[in-house]
Amino acid sequence: MKKSSVIISGEASLTWYFSSARVRRGFCSTCGSPMFFDPPEADWIGLMLGAFDGPTGTKIAEHIFVGNKGDYYDICDGVPQYRTVPGEL
Repeated sequence: MKKSSVIISGEASLTWYFSSARVRRGFCSTCGSPMFFDPPEADWIGLMLGAFDGPTGTKIAEHIFVGNKGDYYDICDGVPQYRTVPGEL
């Protein structure tokens, strides 16, 4: 999702952690639930949709990090798949 379309409320309960030099992750500082996957230099942010109550109307646009998926998973929905992220080798 484009960062410009995300509004974060309750930021006092959000903790950011750099899991690598290129990505930070946002967690609920109360319960520890993962909330965001944010590459600061990119114009998108990943939202953990399990954090939302009720239907979201969201559809999968692409599968990322397929190169790390378990061999027991089959992805058969016809949506583009990337070994890492789009544009990376």
